[in-house]
Amino acid sequence: MTSMPNSVLKIKGLSKTFAGLKALEEVDLEVRPGEFVCLVGPDGAGKTTFIRIICGLEEADRGEIEFFGHQQKKPGSKERARLGYLSQYFSLYEDLTVEENLYFFSRLYGQARNQELIEMLLGFTRMTPFRQRQAGKLSGGMKQKLALACTLVHQPDLLLLDEPTTGVDPVSRRDFWQILFNLQLQGKAILMSTPYLDEAERASRVALIHQGRLLAFDTPDNLKKNFPGRVLELVTSAPQSCYNRLRRLPIFLDLQLFGDRLHLVVRPEAQVSEIAKFLINKGVEVEQLEEVPPGLENVFIFLINKRGD
Repeated sequence: MTSMPNSVLKIKGLSKTFAGLKALEEVDLEVRPGEFVCLVGPDGAGKTTFIRIICGLEEADRGEIEFFGHQQKKPGSKERARLGYLSQYFSLYEDLTVEENLYFFSRLYGQARNQELIEMLLGFTRMTPFRQRQAGKLSGGMKQKLALACTLVHQPDLLLLDEPTTGVDPVSRRDFWQILFNLQLQGKAILMSTPYLDEAERASRVALIHQGRLLAFDTPDNLKKNFPGRVLELVTSAPQSCYNRLRRLPIFLDLQLFGDRLHLVVRPEAQVSEIAKFLINKGVEVEQLEEVPPGLENVFIFLINKRGD
């Protein structure tokens, strides 16, 4: 059995620039054995670049990468044998069946024709009924499950998943998450990028990234517990105009627009009744004002606004 160090992946000061644009800037991150880390950020935040550098598909300008306790610029053959990479786009052979894709990738990774392993992966991903279906005729969610199964044929210790649930239907997305949780229970370490903050709520730790910089890295509970203010949810008839009118007032630590509601971030000592009076005096129609627990979205937006981006 392969021994496992305290960290399967440790990143320090990772930076990358494309044509003068900073894609990553001094990013530090660690993934421990059996840990599920979510890298969360909007499009263009640097998530894909980060994962591609770890896989050796891109080269960093500077920074240190440690794989399974060994520091090197990119994974060597021993490290690659312990990595599983699932790209953002479906890249399997669409004219091959589900089973043929699994056999192909098994041989590609130097594995013998292991029928027991193939059957296990088909059952694990609930793809057994579709084993003879061509990959090109699968739904988006089923394609992602097949891609994950092919990623697992060499039984890697660390999975690198680049936005695997983007564009996937809710049922397949739920199934995909159940598969990932089962892998975590088996001791696999997972680093997954996603634009969805609701997915990050389920992770062991969350890395919030924006414009190439890591804004925070902690457990979901700690990120919310350490939020510097209280969140008051305001229901009003004109949330957008209210937001424009109030956004620069120093009484609020932050203002965040959520559809037809406005989240007011206030200091811990602020009183809801006093804030309500203040809003009414400013001509705001207060239909409802109540305190709500901060979510990861509140944390992320606050950190972005704090930087002034």
